[in-house]
Amino acid sequence: MIYTVTFNPSLDYYVHVPNLKAGIVNRTASERLAVGGKGINVSLALKELGEDTRALGFVAGFTGKYIRQKVTELGLDYDFIEVPGNSRINVKIKSNTETDINGAGAEVGAGDINKLSRKLKSILLEGDWLALCGSTPRNLDGCTYADMLKKLKTVKGVSLVVDASGKLLTETLKYRPFLIKPNVYEMCEIFGLQTVPDVEGIFACARKLQNMGARNVIVSMGGSGAAMVTETEQSIYVRAARGQLVNSVGAGDSMIAGFIHEYIKSGNYFSALNFATAAGSACAFTHNLATREQIEYIESLML
Repeated sequence: MIYTVTFNPSLDYYVHVPNLKAGIVNRTASERLAVGGKGINVSLALKELGEDTRALGFVAGFTGKYIRQKVTELGLDYDFIEVPGNSRINVKIKSNTETDINGAGAEVGAGDINKLSRKLKSILLEGDWLALCGSTPRNLDGCTYADMLKKLKTVKGVSLVVDASGKLLTETLKYRPFLIKPNVYEMCEIFGLQTVPDVEGIFACARKLQNMGARNVIVSMGGSGAAMVTETEQSIYVRAARGQLVNSVGAGDSMIAGFIHEYIKSGNYFSALNFATAAGSACAFTHNLATREQIEYIESLML
């Protein structure tokens, strides 16, 4: 089983506003609501690829109720913990450029985290995967993921994936995650870089993250592809497919799902990175998370 954890799920409100202008009333050309949150997106993408997955995390209030309703309609297996308040609403504005306004979300307390940790401890088995994805509510600090992993340290044989930024990511490295996936800007932030390095420079930074504890590191680079260093001392670069960017939301989450899916099947790092990059590109080229057919088509263009 592949479990995902989303501390801060959301409803994503997408609006298309042609030629958005500040300071005046703008009207939408189209709008839609979708469930958001990185872990939930990873689980939805894994489900599309035929993997057994369950989404865990925290939901709250009327927005949390709607999140439950939508993932039920999508056929996703989930086990969310209810907390006070309301789950966040994120506004995704599509105009001449993409603009995101992300809400704060409900507060998650220490007791809630303990409840999630106990739940995970009771269900995780050797051979399972656990993906910790995205940000945490603002009342929590950068040690939140690491503190939870400390509670799970007696669980053996689980492949840990962490997709987060800053201290939330780096504090988990002492627990030797199987895979981390910062994007190139998150990587630059970690190392205080003012400009994006070339691919060799990205490999060098990824190796530093390995030295800090990560077993395998993917650095996603948007339309420029992805770079990976592996625990077998491989350095792999894959170019992204060419296409028209439609929606970048969920592309990184699709990469995580694509990598896990292909690695489980083949055990080959290059194949897994190639499929992951195809999954991320396919998602970027469509309004929603990509279908398996769309991913496989994009992968065929990359071979």
